[in-house]
Amino acid sequence: MKLTAKLLPLTLASLMTAGMGSAVLAQELDTEQKKLSYVIGMEIGSSLKSGGADVDFAVLSRAIEDTLTGKEPLLTAEEAQTIKQAYFQQIQEKRSAEAKVAGEKNRAEGDAFLAKNKDAEGVVTTDSGLQYQVVKEGEGAKPTATDQVTVNYKGTLIDGTEFDSSYKRGQPATFPVTGVIPGWTEALQLMPVGSTYRLFIPSELAYGERGAGGAIGPNAVLIFDVELMEITQSEPQSEPQAKPE
Repeated sequence: MKLTAKLLPLTLASLMTAGMGSAVLAQELDTEQKKLSYVIGMEIGSSLKSGGADVDFAVLSRAIEDTLTGKEPLLTAEEAQTIKQAYFQQIQEKRSAEAKVAGEKNRAEGDAFLAKNKDAEGVVTTDSGLQYQVVKEGEGAKPTATDQVTVNYKGTLIDGTEFDSSYKRGQPATFPVTGVIPGWTEALQLMPVGSTYRLFIPSELAYGERGAGGAIGPNAVLIFDVELMEITQSEPQSEPQAKPE
């Protein structure tokens, strides 16, 4: 969506009056033009907030005004590009440092959890480090690496935080046995159809140091309740959170 010079005064007013009460702002939004201006301001604000930028509203307003009215900018395109590159580099370095700290914390907590969990009743630990617990043992065939399977599942972190669930979506997932993280691939081939297993997956058999989005941090141990419904060769209809990026 492009800002126009016609919308400029209202957009700038939104920026400069960010501290005004909602009642006053509501009174100002009495035309479609003003409402649109406010929506644009919301998008600008959301983008700046998500990026964590420390913004000077007066300078921001000046830059918008100069750009929309065709005034000579205070910075050349080359200077602006250099500043942006430096800023994004700082953001990347900050995020990398935060990920390292989070990864070290998750590693320590995950190792402690698995060391204790391996002695829990019914928990089996494989040579790879995968831990699983049989909740219900089925009587069907076991999948092979060349099969596709249909499952219901729920995924949580070791603190109980749920990050994915086919149950909540109301639809099981179908995918190739080898199309998921290594911990799933190994566990599925241990499960007869009709089984429900609880999997405790070390980070090395999950998403490792990279994590997966905002929900699964680096070096996170994952817990899955997996119900193996059937072995199928049909095309997959959906994929679980366990599939690697």
